[in-house]
Amino acid sequence: MKTGLSQQAGLRQELRINPRLYQAMDMLYMPMMDLQQHLKQELLTNPFLEMLEPEEEEEGKESAEKEKEKEKEKQEKEEEIDWEEILLNGFDVGGTRQQYEEQEYIEPVTVEVPDLMDHLREQLQMMELKPRQQLLSEEFLGNITEEGYLTASLDEIRDSVNLLLEGHTAPAPNNGAADQDQDEDEDAEPAAEPAVPAALAPEAGWIGLPTGAPAEAAEEEEDSDDEAEAEPAARPKPKGDVPNVPYYSMADVEEMLGVLQRLDPPGIGARDLRECLLLQLREAGETDTLAYRLVADAFNDLIAHRWNELAKRFGVEPGKVQAAGDTLSRFDPKPGLKYSNRSDGYIIPDLIVDKVGDKYHVSLNDGGVPRLRLSRAYQDIARDKKKLTQENREFIANKLNSANWMIQAIEQRRQTMLKVMNFIVDRQRGFFEKGVEFLKPLTLREVAEVISMHESTVSRVTNEKYVQTPRGVLPLKFFFSSALTTASGEDASARSIRAKLQKMVQEENPSKPLTDQQIVHLFQEQGIQIARRTVAKYRDQLHILPARMRKRV
Repeated sequence: MKTGLSQQAGLRQELRINPRLYQAMDMLYMPMMDLQQHLKQELLTNPFLEMLEPEEEEEGKESAEKEKEKEKEKQEKEEEIDWEEILLNGFDVGGTRQQYEEQEYIEPVTVEVPDLMDHLREQLQMMELKPRQQLLSEEFLGNITEEGYLTASLDEIRDSVNLLLEGHTAPAPNNGAADQDQDEDEDAEPAAEPAVPAALAPEAGWIGLPTGAPAEAAEEEEDSDDEAEAEPAARPKPKGDVPNVPYYSMADVEEMLGVLQRLDPPGIGARDLRECLLLQLREAGETDTLAYRLVADAFNDLIAHRWNELAKRFGVEPGKVQAAGDTLSRFDPKPGLKYSNRSDGYIIPDLIVDKVGDKYHVSLNDGGVPRLRLSRAYQDIARDKKKLTQENREFIANKLNSANWMIQAIEQRRQTMLKVMNFIVDRQRGFFEKGVEFLKPLTLREVAEVISMHESTVSRVTNEKYVQTPRGVLPLKFFFSSALTTASGEDASARSIRAKLQKMVQEENPSKPLTDQQIVHLFQEQGIQIARRTVAKYRDQLHILPARMRKRV
């Protein structure tokens, strides 16, 4: 066979995704707030796009002008002074004064709010603490989680703060002979004993790392990043024999822990749930109650709801033991979250479902989305191509095509979302009429087949989107669930099964709670075939305890 280069013509089909299609898929994925920001950014970068104000819409211009004229005449008649009424009834001086000037709009900005650390520091500042105690208190605060628990052990806190003291009281290096000669000329002063700086504050990162760490150690740490990820490095230990270093003892650490645990909110600085409850019981003055004894001496049996064993152990009736356990529910297991700086997550629904008569009407909640149109001024400039250079022509062509495509993509997004939601409303009409127990099973593939779109497109439409319905604001993913077979041959939604299970538990006899096998029999009586392990799984998802722990004595 002859070797060499040759040319050959052929035809083939390929599926390629251009950047605009990627952008269209991203727009379909965006929630309402992200879409608003994206369109505002496009308005700034593309001169061919401009915002269409409501009064500038071309549809209904003539009718709008006539209505304006009628309203103007009506206002003029209302503004005419009726002297006869004034003479008979007098002037009306009540009410607020009419404002003739538009008020300046002030954009709301985020404001920093105090968190748990600020609340604790404010209380510590009101105490008369020594500089040593202030430094130790900062070490404690750095190891308290947002929930209010102390994550580090007392030994780790002591080693960390002692290591910090060693790093700040290390001897200064020799700066050379010139500095030594200059020091000899000055009056010699006696060396003072090193003291702990009052304003010594922890730096970012781990508090125990000395600030004067050598550069070689830092380079070695950078070179061994991969090893550190695979195997965590051991915490460095203080030497303990550096002269003139006022080391902290375990008694100092325990004393500061006691000071911290007396701060507000009660239960702060606890190392586990048991200690958190004991601190709150102590603050409430209930140290001599049965509840305090249960938490202090038999916490494991308490959380396991072994009421009969606890009753025999403490010599009381099982009902009193259970009542004492119920009193613990008024205490906060995560006291630090009371001062958490977590902001409330506000949801703006992308779709709205209203019931008008016997029908449900679906609309888009896009009132805050800018309405875009092509700028007429830039269109006129683009038509006069003789005055434009080749570079300007290419720029105008790209921006004009991008603007046209953006307007089409927004409209396509609107139509796609309406198609999906209309099908969901038709399919889940039983839910809108009667509740979650009548929710039908639904998959993305079923919706995609009906509206003639790909399953991935439906997934982008439903992802992170919310709909406002007569039954509340719900995510679109709420309407999609797996199916379970019933005796009648119809499929039941897994979400409706969970709702029925929760209703069964709420209506059960507290002294004889339903077991998982009994719940299976109740479902079989309703024609629903379900396994016991599925009931246990749904019960765990609903945070329902087993029958043994739900039993009331």
